[in-house]
Amino acid sequence: MNDNSPKKINIFISVDVQTINTYFNAHDPAPLYKRQLSHQFEQYILKTVAPAKRNSIIFYKLKCSNDIERQYTQPLVYAIKRHFEEKKALREAEFHRFKRRSFGLLILSFIVIILCHGVFPLFLHSNNQFETIILTSTDIFSWVILWRPIDKLIFDWNPHLKDISILGKLSTAEMMIINTSKETVLQKEPVLFAVPQTG
Repeated sequence: MNDNSPKKINIFISVDVQTINTYFNAHDPAPLYKRQLSHQFEQYILKTVAPAKRNSIIFYKLKCSNDIERQYTQPLVYAIKRHFEEKKALREAEFHRFKRRSFGLLILSFIVIILCHGVFPLFLHSNNQFETIILTSTDIFSWVILWRPIDKLIFDWNPHLKDISILGKLSTAEMMIINTSKETVLQKEPVLFAVPQTG
């Protein structure tokens, strides 16, 4: 089967003095590297990586034309990675709750089925038609009560893992700077942003 999913996804971000503040919550007074991302900027990133699969590679490509703009790139990427690292932690907690609820519901369903099939036959001794209807209804009820937890565990498991994987990639993706002052040059740089000391 041919896999048409993109192997490489680029998130292009323009960095300049006029637009840098639009990437953050306007009401957040924290330093640049600690600010909350704006809803629009977060949605832009999530829509860009929407086609991503677990084997996709994600890059942040920041466009800037001079050293003044370049100084904003590292705190910006630091803030982005920090944001999605927190999102990943929340998604993992949600996934753990999903597993706990689903397995709990499955165990509860088995207990109900065991009680039904263990208790009802004790009160049914003859082979009349009414007792046959009761036993058949119990079998149908058993399948119905098991359907929901089994369906969730089979079909709702993978979306959680995909979201966690993509959020993990967004929190660890590499940064590349595109210098637009002359010819286009790609520079691969590690994000080494020194957090200022307070106090």
